Amino acid sequence: MTVRTVTVLGATGSVGRSTLDLIERTPDAYNVLALTAHRDVAGLAAAAIRTGAELAVIADPDQAGALAAALAGTGITSAAGPDAVRDAAALGADWTMAAIVGCAGLVPVMAAIGAGRTVALANKEALVSAGDLMIRATGRSGATLLPVDSEHNAIFQCLAGSRIERVRRILLTASGGPFRTASLDRMRTVTPTEAVRHPNWSMGAKISIDSATMMNKGLELIEAHHLFPVGSDRIEIVVHPQSIIHSMVEYVDGSTLAQLGMPDMRTPIAHALAWPDRMDGPSAPLDFATLGRLDFESPDPERFPALRLARDAVTAGGGRPAILNAANEVAVSAFLASRIGFLDIAAIVGKVLARYDPPVPVAIDDVLAIDGEARRVAAIVMAEMA
Repeated sequence: MTVRTVTVLGATGSVGRSTLDLIERTPDAYNVLALTAHRDVAGLAAAAIRTGAELAVIADPDQAGALAAALAGTGITSAAGPDAVRDAAALGADWTMAAIVGCAGLVPVMAAIGAGRTVALANKEALVSAGDLMIRATGRSGATLLPVDSEHNAIFQCLAGSRIERVRRILLTASGGPFRTASLDRMRTVTPTEAVRHPNWSMGAKISIDSATMMNKGLELIEAHHLFPVGSDRIEIVVHPQSIIHSMVEYVDGSTLAQLGMPDMRTPIAHALAWPDRMDGPSAPLDFATLGRLDFESPDPERFPALRLARDAVTAGGGRPAILNAANEVAVSAFLASRIGFLDIAAIVGKVLARYDPPVPVAIDDVLAIDGEARRVAAIVMAEMA
């Protein structure tokens, strides 16, 4: 059996923990090269010790001493700071999980792609902000980019062995989040505690809020546009409350293929981790008799304006998706801190998009500059709305 080296960027987050759970179930198949985290020293050190990682990196440089102390006597090398995270990503592991949340993951993802191996992409914001540049970099390095988001992994599986030219449309499924049937008046009073309570998935706070506003599905639309070049006009979103069908691909002959599974992120992660093979996974099997029915409906554009904002951004291209993503990150953070209302999130994103229109980015530094300026404009917009 060939042992593969793995690096997990964002090892203490929801996706990172699920990845390590799978790796630890088959320890003889994987050698952990590096783990990174943002600020969770205790979680990172425990994961590094448990998996026998060679390197542990904390992004917050102020935590360097704490991490070194936590790993003292273990033989595990420690490092700290954004540059150290980038360097860990560039080590050239056979398989790298890119699970750093937000645009903060962009530079490490590009470093992993540059190493020319397999990159499992769970950081949708990086592809949203710099999709054209990432796809071109993947082509130059010869890296393999595997989608880990349940929807994109489902599409990838439904496309296996088929020609992209024979696809009529791609159907991204959405749960509709916790407020799928809520009125606008009810949504005005939503609290952060209510918004992070997803009916089907266990996820981090940021992605849970994005699911509640359906911005997550807008970001996934942009991501799918880059990963599966059928044209954004042929990528549709359909609400599927049970989250059993993770996405579908319709072909020109009228056939529609769907990938189904329980809502457990370990299923798409396991697919990417073992690809092109498959591995035993811990997810519960589907019981169709118990399920009984699967429901579908169209999303409501009035209650979920984030979908229109995302579609307009991908159609316009250039720096628009990066602005959308940055403004959304700022607004979500403000909502989680109870500084703005739930419906203000999409409103702020829309105002930033209307106010800021930069030149088309031609390098990652351009994307980072757009990201920074969009955040500055978002702060101004929020101050004006206060």
